[in-house]
Amino acid sequence: MTLKHLLAGAAMALGTMAAAQDDPVTVGFVYVGPIGDGGWTYEHDRARLAVEEHFGDAVETVYQESVPEGPDAVRVMTQMALNGADLIFTTSFGYMDQTIEVAEQFPDVKFEHATGYKRADNVSTYSARFYEGRAIQGHIAGQITESNIIGYIGSYPIPEVVRGINSAWIHAREVNPDVEFRIVWVYTWFDPAKEAEAARALIDQGADVILQHTDSTAPQAAAAEAGGVYTFGQASDMAEFAPMPRVSSIIDDWAPYYIDRVQAVIDGTWESTDTWDGIGPGMVGIGEITDAVPEEVRTSALAMKDAIASGEYHPFTGPLNRQDGTPWLAEGEIADDGTLLGMDFYVEGLTGDIPQ
Repeated sequence: MTLKHLLAGAAMALGTMAAAQDDPVTVGFVYVGPIGDGGWTYEHDRARLAVEEHFGDAVETVYQESVPEGPDAVRVMTQMALNGADLIFTTSFGYMDQTIEVAEQFPDVKFEHATGYKRADNVSTYSARFYEGRAIQGHIAGQITESNIIGYIGSYPIPEVVRGINSAWIHAREVNPDVEFRIVWVYTWFDPAKEAEAARALIDQGADVILQHTDSTAPQAAAAEAGGVYTFGQASDMAEFAPMPRVSSIIDDWAPYYIDRVQAVIDGTWESTDTWDGIGPGMVGIGEITDAVPEEVRTSALAMKDAIASGEYHPFTGPLNRQDGTPWLAEGEIADDGTLLGMDFYVEGLTGDIPQ
C-alpha cells in the first residue's frame, strides 16, 4: 500500500469519527399519563421541551405517553433502547422493576428512574421532596377551612404519597387542632373520572378543602362546580382554576435536572446517582397564593417556604408520634431520609388504615 493510500484511509477514518461525534444524543422519555394531563406528565414533558431548546441539534428527544406500569413499559423501554436511545428517563414509580430489567439488557444505555429506589451501574434515581410543598399546603388548608374537614385524594399507598399526607396533616393540625382529614384512595395516577368522583365524595362528606396526589385537573373542576371549595394544584400550577378553587400549587420543575443529566452523557461524565431535591434547589416550586387566601395566612405560608428553602425548618421535626401513640421523634429531632423514603405509617391524629 502506498503512502497515498494510507493517507486517504486515515482521512476517511477521521471523517467517520467526526461524523459519529456529530450525531445527536438521543434521549427517551416514558410517561405514565398523557402529556396534556395538566399535572405530572405535563411537567415532565415541559422539561423534555426545555432539553430540546437548551441543546438544539445536539440532542434528539423521543417520548411515549400513557404507558401502563407493567409489561408494556418493558416493551416501550426496550424499543427505545433498540432505536438508539443513549439516555432514557422513566418517569413513574411503577416503572422501577421494569427499568432495572431493561437496563440489564442494555448496559451501554443510561437510565434515570423517577421516584424509585433501585439503582444499578447504568440506572440513576431522582425525586423531589414534595412533602415540603405539602407542609405549606397543610398550613394554608388548616386556616382556610370552615368545616374543619379536609379531603385528600391519594393515588397509591406508597411512601411518597403517605409522606405527603402526613406532612399536610401535621401542618394543618398545628394551626387548627380541630381539623379532620378524610382520605380516598383511587389506585390510579391519572383517571379524570375517578378523580372527579373522589372529589365529589369528599365534598359530600363536608370537605371544603381538597388536596390531591393524582395528576389530572378533574378535582379542580369538581370543586369549581360545587362552589366554595378550595383546592391546590398538583405537580403543575393548574392556574387556569385560580383564584378559586385553586389557591396555590406544588410545581415540579424537572428541567434543570434533565439538562444537567443530558450534559453529563454528552461529556462522558454520567454516573449512577440518587437525587432528592426540594424547595431550596428549585425542584419543588410553590405556585402563587391567590387573594382568596387571607393576607396573614399567605404571609406565614411564604415565611414557612423560605425557612424550608434555607434549611432552617424541616417539615418532619419532633415531637411527633406514630398513629398508635408510640413516640417517633423527640422534641427538636428531625426525621432521617431513610425513614421518610420508606414511610409506611401515619402520624398521630390521622384516622383509618393505610391500604396494603
